[in-house]
Amino acid sequence: MTVKIGFPDGKSKDYKKGTTPAQIAEEIGIRNIIAAKLDGEIKDLTTPITRDSRLMLLKFEDKEGKEVFWHTSAHVLAQAVTRLYPKAKLTIGPNWENGFFYDIDTDPFHPDDLSKIEKEMEKIVREDHKIERLELDKKEALKTFKDNQYKTELIKEWEDRELTAYKQGEFIDLCKGPHLSRTGLVKAFKLVKVSGAYWKGDQKNKQLQRIYGVSFPEAKQLKEYLTMMEEAEKRDHRMLGKKLELFMFHDWSPGSPIILPKGTIIYNTLLEFIRSEYSKRGYKEVITPQLFNKALWELSGHWQYYTENMFLLKVDDQEFSLKPMNCPSHVLIFKSRTRSYRELPLRIADFCCLHRNELKGVLGGMTRVRKFSQDDAHIFCTEEQIEEEIKSLLDFFKYIYVGVFKLPFRVYISTKPEKAMGTEDQWEKAENSLKKALDASKIPFKLKEGEGAFYGPKIDIDVKDSIGREWQLSTIQLDFQMPNRMGAEYEGADGKKHVPVMIHRALIGTFERFLGVITEHYAGKFPIWLSPEQVRILSVADRFSGYAEKIAKEFSKKGIRATTDTRTESISYKVREAQMEYVNYIIVVGEKEVNDGTVTVRTRDNKILGQFRSDEFLQQLLREVESKTQAS
Repeated sequence: MTVKIGFPDGKSKDYKKGTTPAQIAEEIGIRNIIAAKLDGEIKDLTTPITRDSRLMLLKFEDKEGKEVFWHTSAHVLAQAVTRLYPKAKLTIGPNWENGFFYDIDTDPFHPDDLSKIEKEMEKIVREDHKIERLELDKKEALKTFKDNQYKTELIKEWEDRELTAYKQGEFIDLCKGPHLSRTGLVKAFKLVKVSGAYWKGDQKNKQLQRIYGVSFPEAKQLKEYLTMMEEAEKRDHRMLGKKLELFMFHDWSPGSPIILPKGTIIYNTLLEFIRSEYSKRGYKEVITPQLFNKALWELSGHWQYYTENMFLLKVDDQEFSLKPMNCPSHVLIFKSRTRSYRELPLRIADFCCLHRNELKGVLGGMTRVRKFSQDDAHIFCTEEQIEEEIKSLLDFFKYIYVGVFKLPFRVYISTKPEKAMGTEDQWEKAENSLKKALDASKIPFKLKEGEGAFYGPKIDIDVKDSIGREWQLSTIQLDFQMPNRMGAEYEGADGKKHVPVMIHRALIGTFERFLGVITEHYAGKFPIWLSPEQVRILSVADRFSGYAEKIAKEFSKKGIRATTDTRTESISYKVREAQMEYVNYIIVVGEKEVNDGTVTVRTRDNKILGQFRSDEFLQQLLREVESKTQAS
């Protein structure tokens, strides 16, 4: 008996029922496979395939491949800890953004303990244990983990979930999986830090020890990563934000950055940059409320699926929520009057503040926050208009990231998940529209099988910064469900009522996150158009202060952000201070400059550009700001 296996390239082949992904990989000559995606679900390579399926073989380069690799690495860490500290109680060990961690109930670890644990992990890798999946009923699971109150608590909570464990050597851990086939595949790793963490992220629970690690299939990759992390530490936006007085944080409002005057200049400059493009691209900007009644969220579906991420409160004895996203309010705008097909596409943009109740433990500076704003927009269009709208959005995206910021990127299409709303015909048409738009825009892409939203497929874009890290900033999502669910309609050319398609899109994404990312990308040395202080004018002595102030005033009138430093400090001291604060251009004025009506200019990197007539240099600055180039 055979099963038909479909591959991402559209081809298919019949295999004997029970064939595993590992056997298929071997037959077709694909090496270094980590796991498999069967009909959108990640599985072990040893999983027998018993029905017709779509198969994608995952490598470490794939996001899901990394997750499986890191998950197994967490088990190697846990096995090493239990060998060295037999009284330690394991809790959970998931992935994090760049690797893995494990939360452990034990006496506090010290940094020196990490090297000891690493040596034991190396031993486990050399032992190359086979990793086996075990299926357990509830009684077996409770017996297996009877000495660990954390595991038994989870077992009792997972009433309707299949219970599985994974075994490697003497070590068994409660785990959904999937995993690598052997411990010997975790060839290169490093434990990077230890910190405290509460069980289930709740401060009412016991504080645990959390060990973080990174791992790779090859030692070379680990070395490259550690070098990148050294560079990233120097660029940490939290450190630079404090040094350059861009933003700050306070425990009294976790996850809500306080953006200081200099940071606000950058923030507003980004916002105005996007806003100026909106006027050229047919967007209509709106301002919407922060608070909405529960009734809106019930209608949109968020109350059923998203309340754990919402800030809820009582208003007039009724339940309300701070707004976690703009889309339902934009549907209300669409529904506010009768709409005709002649008005479509209708592009609604909104910079309103949003609030999402992220767990405190995952908050991270500007890149993971609770309060934020986006360059958020929703486009209401017909099915026939989808492809052109997507092409237009990709053009907008390329202008931002290729034309202005010059950041490389990778594009993915996330396709229909196992549980999805809408017809097969709608999904096929929508996915094809995304593919055609990307092909027409000459943008290569990869598929993320089964990772679309339940309401429609989407384009996800990862942007790479100057030291090679990838950030998920932009997304374009098709939605057939919310307009239908909320009763949005337009009158078609046939005189009948139709439901519009809704495109959710954010290109900069979250302004706070984007500000954190570009602070690190530029290492605080912003291009002149974004820089909060573009020019600083230094007087050689008190008698030249008036000239410095006059130049600053002339520059400021033309929109250049210019300040003066007329203190009685030495010029070398004032120059060095301006360079340390990454001011793009440093102007020195003394007797010669006053007599000649000139300025002497150097850059923050101490390149001396020489003397210019003040009006001539002003024009050069204006051209540079207008072209949005990095200071030369």
